[in-house]
Amino acid sequence: MLKLYSYWRSTAAYRVRAALNIKRLSYSIIPIHLVKDGGEQHNPEYAEKNPQELVPLLDDNGRLLSQSMAICEYINEAFDGPNLLPSEPFLKAKVRSVCQVIACDVHPLDNLRVLQYLKGELKVSDEDKSTWYAHWILKGFAALEATLKEYAEQGPFCFGEELTLADVFLVSQMYNARRFNVDLTDFPRLVAIEQHCLTLDAFKDAQPESQPDAVIQ
Repeated sequence: MLKLYSYWRSTAAYRVRAALNIKRLSYSIIPIHLVKDGGEQHNPEYAEKNPQELVPLLDDNGRLLSQSMAICEYINEAFDGPNLLPSEPFLKAKVRSVCQVIACDVHPLDNLRVLQYLKGELKVSDEDKSTWYAHWILKGFAALEATLKEYAEQGPFCFGEELTLADVFLVSQMYNARRFNVDLTDFPRLVAIEQHCLTLDAFKDAQPESQPDAVIQ
C-alpha cells in the first residue's frame, strides 16, 4: 500500500490526498506534525527520508518521492483511474500553469517555514505577517481569476467539465486563504470552483479536518 507522510494542515499534503482520492487509490497516512516539539519533519529519521524536511512525502513500496506536483503527476501516470491531466498538449500546459502559479509563486511565500522565519528571525509583528500572507494570496488569486473566468461557461471546474490537477491545487490553497481570513470577495470564479469541488467525496475526505491527525488548535 502507498504511504503518505502528511500533516493535516499542510496545503501541499492536501493536494496529494485529494489526487490520491480522485484516483481511488488506497493509502495510509503517516502523520508528521510540523509544529510539535519544533517540528517532527526535522527529526533525523524523517530527514533521512526527505532531506528537504518537508511534507508531503510518498512512499511507494520503498521508493520515496517528495514535492506535491511531482507526486501528483507520478500517481496520475503510474496508476489507473481518472486522468488528472488533459491529453491535448496546450490544455495540459494550461493546467500545469495554474498549478505552478499556486505551487511556485503563491504557496512558497506563505509556507509555514517562511512565516516562522518572518516571526522568529526578522521579528515581524503578527499584523505585518498577516499582511504579507494576504498580499501574495491576493496577487496570485487575481491572476487565476482572470485566467479562469473565460472557462466559466464550459463547466464547473477550472477548465470546464473535466476535473484536473488545477482544481486540486486551487481548492487546497483556497482552504489556506480562508484559514488566514483573506477576503475572497473579488474572486467569484475561484469560489464557485472551490464550492463545486467540495461537494465531491474525494475532496471532502482530503480536507484537513477529516484527517486522522487533525486537532483543534
